[in-house]
Amino acid sequence: MNPQPSMPHSPQPWWHYGHVWLVIAGPALVVVAGLVTAWIAVCQQDPVLAQDYYSQGLNINKTLAKQGSLAPAMQARNHAATPIAPQPPLPSLSQLVSPAKPSTGTPAD
Repeated sequence: MNPQPSMPHSPQPWWHYGHVWLVIAGPALVVVAGLVTAWIAVCQQDPVLAQDYYSQGLNINKTLAKQGSLAPAMQARNHAATPIAPQPPLPSLSQLVSPAKPSTGTPAD
């Protein structure tokens, strides 16, 4: 007695498989982001800088220095440059894995 061969599974169209949409979604998202970026670049005007922007920036820094508002930034910068105190060495992997030898209380022969 021969068992009847099962009918072959009919293939589904490609859009029925979820992983195909996952593969397509990445490049499609990049294209959409590029189009949005191009639209923003074309539609938005660039701000115009003043001709003496450098001297204006220097004046702003002088004003902030007089007010003392740069103090927190200076403290944070100095703290970031402070060296870190040395830490004790971590135990090695062999010390963590191997069990400790039981102590018998007598000196070894």
